[in-house]
Amino acid sequence: MAKMIHSMIRVLDEARSVDFYSKAFGLSVADRVDFDTFTLIYLSNAETGFELELTVNKGRIEPYDLGKGYGHLAVSVEEVAIERERMVRLGLKPSELVELNRDGKLFGLFFFISDPDGYKIEVLQRHGRFL
Repeated sequence: MAKMIHSMIRVLDEARSVDFYSKAFGLSVADRVDFDTFTLIYLSNAETGFELELTVNKGRIEPYDLGKGYGHLAVSVEEVAIERERMVRLGLKPSELVELNRDGKLFGLFFFISDPDGYKIEVLQRHGRFL
């Protein structure tokens, strides 16, 4: 069986992105691999073996066009309201908390936040299928 190991996004500024993902989600650099024209930075934390790979293409100065195909990354947390307030205090500008119900029962409790390059991340309460 295949095992999901990472997702990759292209970013303009390594330091800015590493700082954001550290503050917002407690991710730290697990590995950094430098090549002539690009650098790969792998971020992770103790919660999961899944990693976020940041690709920095050297010499690029224009922001990436995220297009209409990208949706979002998703992370789950124990207490979504507490995490949202923590991010507000850090000045990270999360969206409002959303409660999504189906058949009278909670399906999802979440908010979105955008990283410095505009990638959206959904932050979900650990509940139901979002453990």
